[in-house]
This record gives sequence, structure tokens and C-alpha cells, in this order.
Amino acid sequence: MRVISSQTAGNREPPPAKQALATRYRDVRACSLALAAPLSAEDAMLQSMPDASPAKWHLAHTTWFFEKFVLGADEGYDPVESRWDLLFNSYYNSVGPFHVRAQRGLLSRPTLAEVLDYRREVDARLLEKLQAGGIDDTTLRVLELGTHHEQQHQELLLTDIKHAFWCNPLGPAYRKDLAARPGEPRLVHWNGVEEQELGMGAAPWPDADRFAYDNESPRHRVLLSAHALASRPVSNAEFLEFVAEGGYEDPSLWLSDGWDRVQAEKWQRPQYWHEDGAREFTVAGWRERDPNAPVCHISLYEADAFARWAGARLPTEAEWEHAARGQKPDGNLLDADALHPQPCTGDGPGPHQLFGDVWEWTSSAYSPYPGFKPLPGSLGEYNGKFMSGQNILRGGSCATPASHIRATYRNFFPPHARWQFSGLRLAKDLPWTP
Repeated sequence: MRVISSQTAGNREPPPAKQALATRYRDVRACSLALAAPLSAEDAMLQSMPDASPAKWHLAHTTWFFEKFVLGADEGYDPVESRWDLLFNSYYNSVGPFHVRAQRGLLSRPTLAEVLDYRREVDARLLEKLQAGGIDDTTLRVLELGTHHEQQHQELLLTDIKHAFWCNPLGPAYRKDLAARPGEPRLVHWNGVEEQELGMGAAPWPDADRFAYDNESPRHRVLLSAHALASRPVSNAEFLEFVAEGGYEDPSLWLSDGWDRVQAEKWQRPQYWHEDGAREFTVAGWRERDPNAPVCHISLYEADAFARWAGARLPTEAEWEHAARGQKPDGNLLDADALHPQPCTGDGPGPHQLFGDVWEWTSSAYSPYPGFKPLPGSLGEYNGKFMSGQNILRGGSCATPASHIRATYRNFFPPHARWQFSGLRLAKDLPWTP
């Protein structure tokens, strides 16, 4: 990861108790700038579909979040530019109106240079206030949440610009210097799990030692049925068999809404696979597809259809979390700077690649855990109001920062979404033994 330093007036060291948070803030903010560095001002304006946002907007919105919810916690705070609230508020109805999401690509002003100046000014104000001890404990927790919020947007910045470049007939590369690691075929092993009770979820933050979003709590008990989980994600080669055997032409394999989507959008393969059958589009441009790398950029509908074709099913999020407990998130994540799923290197039962490479679709709908309580105030809009019509993905991807992911993390997208680094791991039912 190429990281640039932020030279601001707030770079003086805060009191020791807040040093770790100040360091994290600087690192996260610098990472966003590093990710945006290969983009021109024209690139940073692109919005290729309503679900995506321009890179410039990501840089501005994450800054607005810190200004609105951290600096703005003081009633007398004077914002850098109050008119920008309308532009860079995402969906917080409780703090005011916001610009139509699908039209963010029309915002040529403020310019990219002005947005970068905005970032520097907010960083200077925030770090100076932090150094002076002017941020209370409640707002410090919001500051920590804001760093995780920005890490979510770092992944979105990459997936959104990848989609925009894919739409360009020239197939431009975001970065040409990314190395690809060739892989070898790996057998799939099935890890059997007996029926058991699982303590699932995270302790409510900020009472817990480690940050977790509100939708990850509270901890609760679930009953796991006997099942088996595949040792690795489904590979490109395996998904190619599904394509070659007419998987996109057989309605018996598809959920009804999925089949309608296949017909309406004429899906024939994963989103970034070339029609020549050999290449796929990456952030490094068009490259030969590695048959041993995990398949990615597929919707829940495609993952579910493949699982049915393979005589298996998608795991539940509880089954996935059970497998991930105790494992370190040290896979091919953003920090590895590959920015593309890499082949599995593990042999044996595993499980392998639970963290990184591709987000793994589960069969679980995005719904509240028993006893769920959203964050107080406007931040209660962060997660809870989206608990409808979406499915859970687990594990992170090649674009997820390592310090952002954990075993309890619940990502969510609508079932038709394909532009994220999303793949699948298979599961099977096992007979119940009384």
C-alpha cells in the first residue's frame, strides 16, 4: 500500500491515552488518499451506475462524517462550508436533506482540489482538538466509528472505480503494477460439524474492548444443525463448469427473482468475465483469468444457483461464524496490495481463505439479532434501517482493510449486487444423530 503522509497543524502528539486513536485516524485518512492517488480529477468524477459513487464523493463524504458527528458535536462549531451538507450527507434524514444518490456524478463542484483542501482542514481541526483534550469520551467513540466508516468507503472507492473503468471501451487500468500470483488446483475437503449450540455475535460496543458495529450485537445463542462446510471458496474453474453446462439457461436452478434478473439483464457469466472465455477485468485492466482463484463479482442469485447445481447450498451466517471463530483475519486483504482474489494456498481440511479474497454470500437475510438496539441519535440510521431485502456476506475481500474485519462482521447487499468482490463457499446438510 502506497501511503502518503498528512502534513497538518494537528500532527502534534495527543495525550498518551488518545495516541492509539489519533494514529489510527491518521493512518486511515492517509490510506484513502493513497487509494485515490492514481486517479485523475476526471476519474474521480465518474459514477457509472446509481449504486456506485464517484471517488471524489467518497473522499468528501467521509470527511463530512467527521466534521458533522465529531467536530459538530460542539454546538458552537463553525463548519468549513455549510452548503456542502446537502452534497455530502449520504442518507441521514435526521441531520437534514441530501442530494439524490444517483446524481452524485453531476457534482463537478466543489472540485477535487477543493475536496482535498476540505480533508486537510478537517484533519487539522480534529487532530488539534484531540491533542488539546477537547473531545469527550462519547464523541471519541464516534471518532472511532468514523474510522471504520471510512474503511468501508475505501473498499467502495475501489469497487466503484473498477466498475467505471470496466464501462470504458478502452478498459483502462487503475494500477498496472499489481502482481498476480499463479495458483494450483486445490481439492475441496468437507469439514463436518455436529449439531450444537453457538454463542454468536459481538458484545455491544463501546462496552466491549473491541469495536463492532451495532448490527453485530448482542451476543445470543443459536442452534447449529449438523452440517459440513467446504474447505475453500468456489474457484473460477468450478464456476466455469456451471457456465459451460448451461447454468445460466436452466430456470430450475434459480430463485424466481434471480431468474427474472438473468432474463432481464441477459446474464451469461460473472460480471467481469470477458466473452472470449479466458479473460476478466481487474483493477489492473484485462488479464487472463486464473482458474484456481476464487470466483468473484457474482450476485446472491448466481451463488445460490451454483450451489444448487453443485448439489449443495449456501452456508448460514451462523455456520460461517462458527468456522471463523479463533482464526486471525490475515488473508489476502487490502494491506496485501494485490487488489484481486488470489488462489488458495492451503492444503488439507482447513478451512482456508475465510478472511480476504472474496466476500462470501450466505443464505441469511440481513435482519436484527434478538435484542438488537441501534446506536443512539442520528447514528442509529447507520445500519438498522437497511434490514430489509438484503443478504449477509462474511469474511472481507481483497479490498477490505485488515484492521476493519473480524469474525462477527456482517456485510450486507441486495441479492442482485455483483460489483463487489463477492463469491461463495459451499455447505451441505448432514444427518442428525439423536
